[in-house]
Amino acid sequence: MAAYCSYQDRCHQEVEQKMRDFLLIPEAKEEILLYLMRENYLNEERFARSYIRGKFYIKSWGRNKIRNHLKFKGVPEKLINRCFDEIDDADYEKTLLKIYEKYYARQTGKEYQKKSKTTKYLLGRGFEYEEILRAVEWLSE
Repeated sequence: MAAYCSYQDRCHQEVEQKMRDFLLIPEAKEEILLYLMRENYLNEERFARSYIRGKFYIKSWGRNKIRNHLKFKGVPEKLINRCFDEIDDADYEKTLLKIYEKYYARQTGKEYQKKSKTTKYLLGRGFEYEEILRAVEWLSE
């Protein structure tokens, strides 16, 4: 399990699922989890920060989508909120504008249809509606 956790950061849920696959007895699972946490192989905050950086800077996901995926993985809401400082606000805005311009340019139809399609696309990527509206205003000027 140490090798599994050292390959990449994992959350508790992933490790517990892996141990279920091995069909371990509950006492052994508990002992392994304690060992992994004590030796810092399993660190929920490090996992959350790494996940946020990767999904934003590599996959260009917005905060909402990242938050939902972390919740699904069982990461506590307080920890998620604390770790969102990994995303620089200027980078967030720049990424949003870049994706908006790129997607908008590929759309066909009337102006309002292009804006609507692009807004829906960005909402699906996890960006906040208010941020999208701000980008639309900024690009319209």
